[in-house]
Amino acid sequence: MPDASRIDELRRRVLKDPASIAFAQLGEEYRRAGQLADAVDTCRTGLNTHPEYVSARVTLGRALLTLGRLDEAIVELRQVLATAPENLAANRNLADALRQQGRFTEALPHYVDALALATTDPDLERSITDTRQALAAAAAPSAERASERATISALERWLEAIHAARTVRSA
Repeated sequence: MPDASRIDELRRRVLKDPASIAFAQLGEEYRRAGQLADAVDTCRTGLNTHPEYVSARVTLGRALLTLGRLDEAIVELRQVLATAPENLAANRNLADALRQQGRFTEALPHYVDALALATTDPDLERSITDTRQALAAAAAPSAERASERATISALERWLEAIHAARTVRSA
């Protein structure tokens, strides 16, 4: 649990010098303390002055992800990966956000990239396995629906043929 005095100290530093990069540490401390709205506000304010500060953008993406603001989190985390493709936290959290949206095909490469950076992480290995299973499960209903559509189409043609035959007989 973050130390409240650490948050107070960082808050004072940022208030004293709004252009200070201490905003990134403050945002992270807020995030760890579960003060997610404060983390988002602090990071967004600081990023106005320091838009290239990667760790602050990762913190912002993680806070947005935890808040369930997935589209916003994805934007932030993609921005990090555009300049720092080897960023483990950005890859992992982007994959999590995409997976939560059911975008398994997009999520999987980010999990693989994260595992390449943290080769012995069993959570990432589980995430990859779970995402692959979700992809397979998502593909199965599509195949079933295609099969159902083909069956329905065949039945419709059969019914049309019966109707046409009845029409010919009654004429």
